Amino acid sequence: MSSYRIALNFEDGVTRFVECKAGEKVLDAAYRSRINLPMDCSDGVCGTCKCRAESGEYDLGNDYIDEALTEDEAAQGLVLTCQMIPSSDCVINVPVSSVACKTEQQAFIATVAQVTLHNDAAIMLELDVDTAAPAPVFLSGQYVNIDVPGSGQSRSYSFSSAPGDRRISFLIKRIPGGVMSGWLARAKPGDKLNLTGPLGTFYLRDVHRPLLLLAGGTGLAPFLSMLEVLARANSQQKIHLIYGVTRDLDLVLVEALEAYAAQLPGFSYTTVVADAASSHPRKGWVTQYMPEDIIRDGHPDVYLCGPPPMVDAVRTYFDTNGVVPNSFHYEKFTPNVALKKSA
Repeated sequence: MSSYRIALNFEDGVTRFVECKAGEKVLDAAYRSRINLPMDCSDGVCGTCKCRAESGEYDLGNDYIDEALTEDEAAQGLVLTCQMIPSSDCVINVPVSSVACKTEQQAFIATVAQVTLHNDAAIMLELDVDTAAPAPVFLSGQYVNIDVPGSGQSRSYSFSSAPGDRRISFLIKRIPGGVMSGWLARAKPGDKLNLTGPLGTFYLRDVHRPLLLLAGGTGLAPFLSMLEVLARANSQQKIHLIYGVTRDLDLVLVEALEAYAAQLPGFSYTTVVADAASSHPRKGWVTQYMPEDIIRDGHPDVYLCGPPPMVDAVRTYFDTNGVVPNSFHYEKFTPNVALKKSA
């Protein structure tokens, strides 16, 4: 019997995955996994279990009343989990916190496999997940919290690897005196790390339109995960990534982008360096290199991950120039902690 993977995104940013059997209702699958989604009647009468389906195919049947879910609400993607029977993997936004549903972040242990330095700009951390544990499941673009051994602190990093891989990776900014940077300078293969997650509302949705991806510095990480997912799906959609950095040395993993350009027929990228003294052929800001054919004619889905000034500059550019994307998903971050998750 087939089953479907259902991602439940809670209001506090926690994501939990449940397996829904063929013909099974989402509410029942969640309860089977000891996740208490909101519910009063379970008969399609009260509307208490109303959530929003972000993606996926499903059937709501005809056994609920209009007061619980109107026709307009159903057309906008709202669902009753007590009636929703998936026919594919789905992503569902739950409008309450994970604590209210008596669930919590998932925790797992991973082993350091490799630490690779990229100039003085970034570190690629690769970890192996224990074969006795399930492979990490997340939505491409999400992040985890990683405990820094011996510090009592944790840091948030986006996956740069694809969901379901046992070797997971993270692109981390090198910060002189930084807690994680300092630990990684001493780390060796075999060291253990504790991780919790996945978290975040910044993730790749179903792709039906051209994509414009905007990365600032190590904000490239979630896009590497997304590109791997798109490559494995053999996406034919037009995809353009603009990768902006401060200095020439900050431009890392360009060879990975070259490899994706060879795999994905619709993928192209542009690199930009802000330093006026740079020898790079394109100097300035990402907003100076927006592809007109995509933003004007393609009505794209836009994904943006970078520091707050970059996010604010792009939003201002769109507003000033009358650019209205089909959808706009962004994540602001500082080197040490995520500031804002928004979609």
